[in-house]
Amino acid sequence: MADYDVAIIGGGAAGLTLTHRLRGINDRRGRPLRVALVEPPPGPHTPPPRTWCFWEPDGGPWDGLLAARWDRLSVVGADGEVHSSPAAPYVYKMLRSADVDAHVRATAGEHVDQLPLLVTGVRDGRGEAVVEGDRPDGGAAALTAEWVFDSRPPRDAPRGRTHLLQHFRGWFVRAPGDAFDPGAAVLMDLRPAQPANGVAFGYVLPLSSREALVEYTEFGREALTTEEYERALGRYCDLLGLSGLEVTAAEQGVIPMTDAPVRTRAGNRVFRVGTAGGATRPSTGYTFSGVRRQAEAVARALAEGRVPVPPVPHRRRHLVMDAVMLRALDTGRVRGAEFFSGLFAANRLGDVLAFLDGGSRLHRELAMGLSTPVAAMSLTTAEHVWHSLRAGPARRP
Repeated sequence: MADYDVAIIGGGAAGLTLTHRLRGINDRRGRPLRVALVEPPPGPHTPPPRTWCFWEPDGGPWDGLLAARWDRLSVVGADGEVHSSPAAPYVYKMLRSADVDAHVRATAGEHVDQLPLLVTGVRDGRGEAVVEGDRPDGGAAALTAEWVFDSRPPRDAPRGRTHLLQHFRGWFVRAPGDAFDPGAAVLMDLRPAQPANGVAFGYVLPLSSREALVEYTEFGREALTTEEYERALGRYCDLLGLSGLEVTAAEQGVIPMTDAPVRTRAGNRVFRVGTAGGATRPSTGYTFSGVRRQAEAVARALAEGRVPVPPVPHRRRHLVMDAVMLRALDTGRVRGAEFFSGLFAANRLGDVLAFLDGGSRLHRELAMGLSTPVAAMSLTTAEHVWHSLRAGPARRP
């Protein structure tokens, strides 16, 4: 018998969500699943604290841990015009990774082992897989599991025809006086200076009347240096009319945005989850909702005794639409600020959020498409179809 039914590699959003979802799950024989959460011991391989934002209807499973929530959202166009509306039927939510981590560990239960192990390899097999790594004392260790879910970025990440980066840096700031509306967030502010290709924008997520996360983001081929982000954030705060701010913390990151096809199955017994398993929506960089859908599907499969292949949690047509949008941005056929300004100006925010989360209907998606640069998007769509036909079934996204 393998040491564990399930081994989960990585304690990020995907690993923690799956660990939490499998808590208390029984297999088809009614036996509690034995789960190992495997992650590096504290040290240089430990990821820094970060925030996870997403939208969903009220009453979600993580609501008790939210750092903030916003019922009203606004988008500021490149021309300065503000488009505000309730987010209904959604609420925009923020979680802090440290809070999720602490909660998952505290509620893991006796059938979940938390193992500090720097994984060096995974060997697939017919009946079980072997996870190998180094213990905190430097010694080698190994464990066996019937199923392994690996959330680490693959060594050779797939690169599609279009490969952009969503790269960003944010400041947690404290103002000397009331400066923010805690119930309203700026989802996208397109007034910052724009790059030649792609798009740049800021956003503001208030945590109280005096505190907020202010972030600068670009979609482009290359990330900036920390100094360049700092200058961009300073200019954006000036644009917002904020002065005398105290920066209490900062976060910085890069998220891949690609049309590369993703396969979640890496072997007989090994699967990929999270960004490595296609949970990130290519057009937005949002991952948290996709991670939750993957975890739900895996839990159902294990409870029913099926092979627990995680799904790519996005509809095929949405991935095609994302591929077209990314290509149009990368080629410069559409100007990013104009594209997003038009999209949010012509459509209710709740409808756009439904599309970006995969819950929209086709007729609404077609209507939204008419609010984008139709000629440029049609040309890019035709080019995408031609490229897909020439690439063959194995390489089509």
